[in-house]
Amino acid sequence: MNLQATTTIQAEIESFIFKEGLTITQFAELTGINSGTISSILNGRRSVAVGQLDRITAAMGRSEGSYYDLYVDECLVHSSPNWRRLGPFLMRCAELDKLEYIKRTVHLLMDNLSYAPMVFEVAERLFKDNKWTSAAILYESVAESERYQHSERLALCQYRLFKIALSEDQDANLRAAVKFEPYVERLDEIDQLDALKDLVNTYSALRIWDKMDKTAEEMGRKAEIQYSRKHSSERKNKPFREPSIPIFCYVLYSNLMRGVVCEEYGQYEQALHYVSLYSNMDWVKENDDEALFFKQKFRVWATANEFVSRLMAGEIRVLQDYVDYITPMENEIFKALFRIIEAANRYQIDIDEILKYFEQQIAAACITGPKSSYKKQVMDNRFAHFLSDLAIYHLNKQRYMIGIKWVLESLAYALKTNNDICIIRCVGLFEQFRRVASEEQQKQYHKLIGEVQLQNEKKISFVNRSN
Repeated sequence: MNLQATTTIQAEIESFIFKEGLTITQFAELTGINSGTISSILNGRRSVAVGQLDRITAAMGRSEGSYYDLYVDECLVHSSPNWRRLGPFLMRCAELDKLEYIKRTVHLLMDNLSYAPMVFEVAERLFKDNKWTSAAILYESVAESERYQHSERLALCQYRLFKIALSEDQDANLRAAVKFEPYVERLDEIDQLDALKDLVNTYSALRIWDKMDKTAEEMGRKAEIQYSRKHSSERKNKPFREPSIPIFCYVLYSNLMRGVVCEEYGQYEQALHYVSLYSNMDWVKENDDEALFFKQKFRVWATANEFVSRLMAGEIRVLQDYVDYITPMENEIFKALFRIIEAANRYQIDIDEILKYFEQQIAAACITGPKSSYKKQVMDNRFAHFLSDLAIYHLNKQRYMIGIKWVLESLAYALKTNNDICIIRCVGLFEQFRRVASEEQQKQYHKLIGEVQLQNEKKISFVNRSN
């Protein structure tokens, strides 16, 4: 609905009342608003609150938000900003996904930097309510207004934008991590722990092992400092702000993730050393229900990862014990299968029975993604590589049709998650075995390659626009 620039909400109400032949009292009954309030609005003695505007809009038979353009003008163009009206207005726009009005409002509002703290607080509320698209607009506006400052609020905006940006697109995740990383040190010391943990998970999904190891080490170092502060005699009985999980978990998680890096580099003795570090929790003072919950999780991971390190080092005899251990734990199955297929390909182990046992879970994961308690971005990346490892397993056994089927599954999944490394791997595998692919598989491959090329053209276009 395009209204003339000279139109006002007051004029629209007056026109409706006149056309419908209503009295103010009758119109007030339609809206559920006190007739005195309606009279004051029409006489210009009272501003319209967004909740009142919504009720008036409904009474006039208009769609929600029809008069929001006029509302922005009246709040910001034709009068001084009134935060008591604008704060609820931004929240309401987020509820209705009226993003264009959020953008317009903050564009006009942020000419006055004194509104940055209030806009930030609304963004935080929206972030907690999972209204991330709306929150991102506000965070970006605040960050832009404070880009030359070294404030904690600027760092928090960048942290929230990093979290919001994480998706299935691994290229986008890398860009988000690189953009955010310089702001970590500007965060509050407690918030730094969560920020570093999120970066560790992102670098893990991207398989950037050196960055992952360095970031995990830094997280562990900072967590140890905070844990000592929390339990120092000087702070006894004083309030202490906790991060999202108990502080001791960041120390354990640091060792766990550094152990994962060692596994990737084939340093299995060092990986077992890290397992011993996060399986030993004698130093942890907390013993409440939450602490016991996390301690048990790390014990499970320690046992599983000990099996992994031994298996990857060539101790084939532990394979069945490993499978028996993880089978009852639905959220651990795929993490185990990722390593089992790697070991099978490395040591020529026959795992046909294991794959048959889990074939339904694997088929379902190709459609919905693997079930796991781990970060989705991490599991999606690993799952794409797992499917290509599965292809290699069958190709090595000269089951060419089955192997190529999994190459194509892996390529499709890698394309979906924008996993360039896995895409290149799949293309190499298909070209190597193209001669034994069926006509239908050839067609499917060419269709996927067309999508890869289109995706690459979009990336080039994005880079050119950025430059």
